Amino acid sequence: MPMPLYEFRCADCGPFDVSLPMSEVSSSTPCPQCAQQARRSLTAPRLGRGGSAAMRLHDATARTASEPDVVSGALPGAPRRPARPVTTDPRHRSLPRP
Repeated sequence: MPMPLYEFRCADCGPFDVSLPMSEVSSSTPCPQCAQQARRSLTAPRLGRGGSAAMRLHDATARTASEPDVVSGALPGAPRRPARPVTTDPRHRSLPRP
């Protein structure tokens, strides 16, 4: 069963994540590098599976709010307009252009 990730911050080593059951999480835990007590940071809960297709889709959709894709032409899937036919009739040069 997947457990939520909690972020802790060591004063010397910086932030690190610990996966613990909700019933066992405390306000501090030993740092895995220096064994000094690190305080728990208040962050949004990370309960989802990071590698699942649904989670990747959710992350990509949320990312478009701050990093929109650049569109350089017609929208994907939109029907393309047919190209205007090229004419060589000299009388057409005098017609008004749209």
